[in-house]
Amino acid sequence: MDAKEDIRAKLAIEDVIGEYVQLKRAGRNWKGLSPFTAERSPSFVVSPDKQIWHDFSSGRGGDMFGFVMEMEGLDFRQTLELLARRAGVDLEQYKQMGSGRGPSAHSKERLYSALELAAKFYQAHLTKNQSALEYVLGKRAFTKQTVLTWQLGYSPNNGTALVDFLRSKGYKDAELKLAGLTSQNYRGGLQDMFRGRLQIPLCDATGRVVGFTARLLADDPKAPKYINTPSTPLYDKSRHVYGLHLAKEAIRKQGFVIMAEGNLDVISSHQAGVSQVVATAGTALTEDHLKTLKRLTGDIRLCFDADKAGLAATERAIPIAHKVGVTLQIITIPSGKDPDELIKQDVDLWREIIGRPHYVVDWLIDRYQQLLPLETAVGKREFSDTVLRVVRQLPDAVEQDHYLAQVARLLGVNKEALRTKLNQAPTTTPTVRRAAHRPVDYGQTAPEKQRIEEHLMALTLFLPKTRQVLYGLQKTMFDDLRAREVFELLQAQPDYDGQDLEPVQKFAEYGKILGLVFETLYQDLDSIEQTNEATRLQTKLVGLYVRNQKQVLVAELQDAEPQKTEELLARARELDALLRNNQA
Repeated sequence: MDAKEDIRAKLAIEDVIGEYVQLKRAGRNWKGLSPFTAERSPSFVVSPDKQIWHDFSSGRGGDMFGFVMEMEGLDFRQTLELLARRAGVDLEQYKQMGSGRGPSAHSKERLYSALELAAKFYQAHLTKNQSALEYVLGKRAFTKQTVLTWQLGYSPNNGTALVDFLRSKGYKDAELKLAGLTSQNYRGGLQDMFRGRLQIPLCDATGRVVGFTARLLADDPKAPKYINTPSTPLYDKSRHVYGLHLAKEAIRKQGFVIMAEGNLDVISSHQAGVSQVVATAGTALTEDHLKTLKRLTGDIRLCFDADKAGLAATERAIPIAHKVGVTLQIITIPSGKDPDELIKQDVDLWREIIGRPHYVVDWLIDRYQQLLPLETAVGKREFSDTVLRVVRQLPDAVEQDHYLAQVARLLGVNKEALRTKLNQAPTTTPTVRRAAHRPVDYGQTAPEKQRIEEHLMALTLFLPKTRQVLYGLQKTMFDDLRAREVFELLQAQPDYDGQDLEPVQKFAEYGKILGLVFETLYQDLDSIEQTNEATRLQTKLVGLYVRNQKQVLVAELQDAEPQKTEELLARARELDALLRNNQA
């Protein structure tokens, strides 16, 4: 038995999910309201027999690990550790981490406990330092409850206070160094990494302390205002999202997340009741940051400074966002204030502007309009250079064409001249062209089409009599890779009756989901209704496929040569014929 199976054996899926969703018994299954949509009638189903869940309103489903990943915004490793602690399973015995490639599970727990103790140590010293208290409660106007919630503290300035404390608790110097809590003094000995600073704990998505950001309190122009824990086995700034453990519930409810630059901006916003706010380490937004947030929402709203560094960071984020599959929008704060300043001055205005974001490309065009003299030839050249650099990175040809037309109007130039310039990409920045149509991974499929594919596969997999509706279909019509695998199985084995489990092993969990869909929606229908439903789903699938393919053709026709145009028009006629035959 591996770690996952051990955890499954010790935790009931309905108990794990029941901590997030109020479930009621429905025969052999459990039902509740979807945590992902605002439905009024329960369509969220948990099957203890199959050890899976399925949300009919959003089309999501999986096992208990996938559910916790969705709800907590964790990756699989973090979810495994969380559920292992809940189940009392020792991951050490499975050698998940202890094969010489890094610290063992036991040693990582030692680092976690050292950091938790350090946070408590700093908290205790905050109450003893008047200047730190005045800064937190006075200048920053944080309440005592906020200080406790975010575990703010103060690091004494005597050099080895924390080192001495943790040594007295049995921690070795090597552990303290590995946790990022120490540095070397001029004699080569250990000293506290943080001294005389406000301590802001950095927590992972489950709320465990993994490091610290430390803010200078004394007026010392030679010292950096902020210093962070260096990279450790627990902390990586390119992956860490500050405040996520306290923001994820609000992110799910509101449907979007705000990314600020400063940790204290995050705390101020949460104190003001706007809790869907997190931060990165400065403006260094990475692919890992966006992947982490995508588990909770695809609507990412940046609240970076509108200075040169902020503009550059925003530009860098655009291709990353397209790669990850999220939408970037920008929140603009008036008068150049940061969120903390605006919240203190007018919290209602803060709530208002986060609800009026600007799509990232529109925002960049507007900013560069303000910065560059567009009435001059030099200004037009610089503006077109800058904006086309951004447009060139957009993967969608229709979106590119939209912005070419917009920039041409702004500059009063010919659109084709801009297109020529767009295609003259620098060798260091290759033109991004629209990729050929291909299936996308589960989770990226449009919900309507995903649901149709799923329901059609459920019917045809468990009811062989309905498989005649598959005869006119092609595997390229399925976007969900797992639905495509089932379709290929039924093509290869049209008489498959589900008794031989070997063919379905590679999509075992998906097969369980299809079984749950079939049992819940179709099993009790009479034979005619089942056949009619299969036909209806097939007609819908073909209609959506044709519509999507035509959108691709329209985009490709924009720049097609005459010969290519004829080929594309022929393809359009084939799609029209397919649609007519399907509706006949």
